Amino acid sequence: MSNTIYKNYFFDEPAYDYHDGGYVPLEDADAPAKPLGVPPLLKADKETPTDVYYTITAQAGETQLLPGAKTKTWGYNTSLLSPTIHFEDGKHYHITLKNELPELTTFHWHGLNVSGPIVDGGCHAPVYPGESKQIDFTLNQPAAMVWLHAHPCPSTAEQVWHGLAGIVYVTDAHEASLDLPREYGVDDIPLVLQDRRFHENNQWDYRADYDPDGVAGPTAMINGTINPYFDVTTTKVRLRLLDGANRREWRLHFSDDREFVQVAGDGSLLPEPVHFTHLMLTCAERAQIVVDFSDCKPGDEVTLLTDDKKVVTFRIHEFKRVNGPVPEHLLDIKAPTVDPGTPVRRIVMSGMDESVAIDGKKFKMDRIDAEQPVGQAQYWDVVNANDKPGMVHPFHCHGTQFLVVSRDGKAPYPNEHGYKDTVGVNPGETVRLLVRFDLPGVYMYHCHIIEHEDGGMMAQIETYVPGKPRPKYDLMTMDKLMKALSEERGIPEDQLWMAGMDSYKKMGMKM
Repeated sequence: MSNTIYKNYFFDEPAYDYHDGGYVPLEDADAPAKPLGVPPLLKADKETPTDVYYTITAQAGETQLLPGAKTKTWGYNTSLLSPTIHFEDGKHYHITLKNELPELTTFHWHGLNVSGPIVDGGCHAPVYPGESKQIDFTLNQPAAMVWLHAHPCPSTAEQVWHGLAGIVYVTDAHEASLDLPREYGVDDIPLVLQDRRFHENNQWDYRADYDPDGVAGPTAMINGTINPYFDVTTTKVRLRLLDGANRREWRLHFSDDREFVQVAGDGSLLPEPVHFTHLMLTCAERAQIVVDFSDCKPGDEVTLLTDDKKVVTFRIHEFKRVNGPVPEHLLDIKAPTVDPGTPVRRIVMSGMDESVAIDGKKFKMDRIDAEQPVGQAQYWDVVNANDKPGMVHPFHCHGTQFLVVSRDGKAPYPNEHGYKDTVGVNPGETVRLLVRFDLPGVYMYHCHIIEHEDGGMMAQIETYVPGKPRPKYDLMTMDKLMKALSEERGIPEDQLWMAGMDSYKKMGMKM
């Protein structure tokens, strides 16, 4: 294990989001400190040694976020965000998806290696108001923290902003054998990092806040809690971090510049732990870190910050348990072999505001942009064509976990050696990925600044089994979506407002 302690954020500083003209700086919330809301674990409807049954309901509600009026919010099985869902490698899952919202939604399993487009839950898997649908799959992937969020293009950003996002823990026998903090809610804590702007009577107004380069608000919201604190009762705490914001990057460090250890990224443990004092997450990225508080005494407080603003305050109490050291080796990564004759796929993310595109085109729901055989490993060169300083574009691909091979021909960042599904790409940079799909289907790949994907910086790939007939997929179209939303909202189609459609209209294009 390397003794190096990394003290910088790696990414190109001139491209950080705070340089953007539309940047919204965080402000201290005018709210009393509250205990961090740790989502309860979702209870299974039924469970056998091999099969697990869940019901997940998208619903509207109200949540007490600030003093005064409750905020109208959406969530899964609750008023905001969701209970934590647990999946175990090797088990078969049967999930009932229910929609109790006033309009269609989808249930996207971000980071799960499941078949697309229906089980994956992108824009081609709508669940209409009052409707229930069934999906099932056998889980086959390493332990990780992935997440669930709505993905109804081009309203993904607005529905996530309403609150449709939740944590998923994937566990396996190997990870369970390691000496890592794992008592949920005590020394194993998920942190969903988001931000919001509160308008009159503590309400959110997505349309008023809309920015085609990403919506942000001045108030940090962690697990749906404003100004949270957490009571520490163990010497080490494992924080499972998700950048669940539409646009904001999180540049994380502790108030005392405390060292911490990253043990996992998006889709797996890292091969070896990596030591940090500063860590940056781009949109949709995850990191699991272990923080050692053993040098603290009862009454001490240590605050996790982003830049100079509070995220969570950790209040130290008497330690009820002393955790062991982080293992020096965590996971063997077995990279698939690429046949030397396999062409390199080149994917170019370009534009800002309404001009965003992939490979010079905006997303079209019923167009297949690329193909790849199941089981074939390929190199993908993902390019951020924005001139410097530009923006960091977080690139995400559905239905797979890839390996980061290089950045402009050089080694990836030290914490990018595990499996990932989202990677930040600096302006002018080319990131080479090693990509293999294990299941046939149709999958989207896109920038995960959510307003960018809604605005057209998205494409889709069909994976197929060579030598076998390909299924005909019933792909959603914009006409079908518009008709459904018009009926659900009770207004003519020409009066519908969906943020992503502005980008198409201003470019004289149709999704």
